[in-house]
Amino acid sequence: MMDAGRHPHITLLTYSEVEEVSGYVGHFKVKVRQRPRYVDMELCTGCGACAEACVFKKGVPNEYDAGLSRRRAAYIPLNGQGVPMKAVIDDQACLYLTRGRCTQACLEACPTRAINFEQKEEIVELDVGAIIIATGFEMFDPHRLPAFSYGRSPNIVDGLQFERLSSATGPTQGQILTAEGKRPERVAIIHCVGSRDEHANRYCSRVCCMYALKHAHLVRDKTGAEVFEFYMDIRAFGKDYEEFYERVQEEGVYFVRGRGAEVVVLDDGRIQVKAENTTLGIPVQINVDMVILATAMEPPRDADRVASIFGISRSADGFFQEAHPKLRPFHTNTEGIFLAGSCQSPKDVPDTVAHASAAAAEVLSLLSRGQVVISPTTAVVDEQLCSGCKTCIPLCPYTAISFVSQDTTGVATINEALCKGCGTCVAACPAGAITARHFSDRQILAEIEALLR
Repeated sequence: MMDAGRHPHITLLTYSEVEEVSGYVGHFKVKVRQRPRYVDMELCTGCGACAEACVFKKGVPNEYDAGLSRRRAAYIPLNGQGVPMKAVIDDQACLYLTRGRCTQACLEACPTRAINFEQKEEIVELDVGAIIIATGFEMFDPHRLPAFSYGRSPNIVDGLQFERLSSATGPTQGQILTAEGKRPERVAIIHCVGSRDEHANRYCSRVCCMYALKHAHLVRDKTGAEVFEFYMDIRAFGKDYEEFYERVQEEGVYFVRGRGAEVVVLDDGRIQVKAENTTLGIPVQINVDMVILATAMEPPRDADRVASIFGISRSADGFFQEAHPKLRPFHTNTEGIFLAGSCQSPKDVPDTVAHASAAAAEVLSLLSRGQVVISPTTAVVDEQLCSGCKTCIPLCPYTAISFVSQDTTGVATINEALCKGCGTCVAACPAGAITARHFSDRQILAEIEALLR
């Protein structure tokens, strides 16, 4: 990320979101809304003086630490490791921006006078040749499965929260501690929380088994606590993954084959995990100090909006749909728009890197050719027959049809760079004004006659 931020040919538009996309491959028009940071990017040095001076002492949950710590209204993203390393003022937390009452101590503390509360939103228009969508994923919210008692005890955490606990840049500087500040003596890890579950997501998130094994290894290494892994089956599918699974077993981790059925918070604050050991066919109850929920990967909550803006489709599980699962796994059905990483499906790091690299290589190949090759199988409008009823326009899944005014009425026109020859408009046109090249009624009937001879 730092290399991308320093590259002379890469422009990072942070605190921004795409509002509108039009055009076609080689000539996309993109409108990007830039939210105000209330900090001048040219003047800010990332010193953090504004964060230290911010009077909002109570703070808000720190997103980077998965809510385990708090940050102030003025802060540098990613615990001071953001790219670019510039400060930002949270307009939802800043007392001056929300209430108009604040001493503005951050303004006085900034040595370069970079803070500007008068900043406004801006719309940036870009002309681009190709687009790569890499919106990533979100972690499953365990609150949706009340049987796991998530939120009823601070010692019941999800995988991302434990990741921050075990990180040297996390709220405990890498020490694995309970909410009481003690090292846990017994830890339970529950697999498939939100995955392979008819009450949540039916698909497998692929990464959960391996990161749960990594968490077990970290607990054993840093605390020496007893670790119980409740699993349905271990899916160690990658290179050297099975060897790591065997290594964790040798480290003394207890594997209980049976999904954790219920997590109960006892009166004394300890936690009890109830499950069925399907290997022995008996129910088990284990009291522990900490529970780690290996939560699923889900599509971002605004994936439907993103799909609508870019004119792409989504699969049944909500992730963006590729053109072909084997032959074109990083293409979309819209020419010039590609997918990278876990926005297409749950992926671990090696698969994400390979998928994103393939998408980037395809874009470089596309742009280096200097011209676009399109399929000859497209629809065409006979303007003499078109009545301008506009029936075809909302039906086109590729937004390839537009309306052109002529004299007192108008006719439909098809952009061949966008058209994929699906035939929807051909079948729907009440005047029969639209035909599909190489698939006209006369051509199809001639083929049938040839076959029947």
